[in-house]
Amino acid sequence: MTENRRIFTTVLRLLALAATVSATIVMVTSHDSTNVLNLTFKAKYNHSPAFTYFVIVEAIVSGYNLIILLLSSKGSLWRMVIILDVVAALLLTSSMSAALAIAQVGKKGNTHAGWLPICGQVSRFCKHVTGALVAGILAAMFYFMLNLFTLYNVLNPLFMVKPN
Repeated sequence: MTENRRIFTTVLRLLALAATVSATIVMVTSHDSTNVLNLTFKAKYNHSPAFTYFVIVEAIVSGYNLIILLLSSKGSLWRMVIILDVVAALLLTSSMSAALAIAQVGKKGNTHAGWLPICGQVSRFCKHVTGALVAGILAAMFYFMLNLFTLYNVLNPLFMVKPN
């Protein structure tokens, strides 16, 4: 049974790693430009602090996940890994929230603030951002499942009733 748990955990970590690396690469390569009234308007991920935060968090979680996959699963560090997995999931969630908020403004605009939507002018940029956000959501979901599975495995022996 322990071997099956380790395999399932490894698969979840590999899926999360693939999602975070994909989100990072797609967001970093997102750029587009358009001409409006003879002015060139460039859209890049690093023009928004929320998108930059998203890229930094996805890259950090990718690196962390890669290190954890390379560590031995029999070491004493695994109690710390449980806590770091929760921190990673929280960071992924917060970066997703920030990036989704800015993406929504880019797509729909904000009439109350006078911000116009930009996705009509820089559609390639918006498509890249959407792809990165989908990969980021998948990464957060994989980490959520990983945390639930780990929590179940840690708490399950505490609730087992011994037969008399």
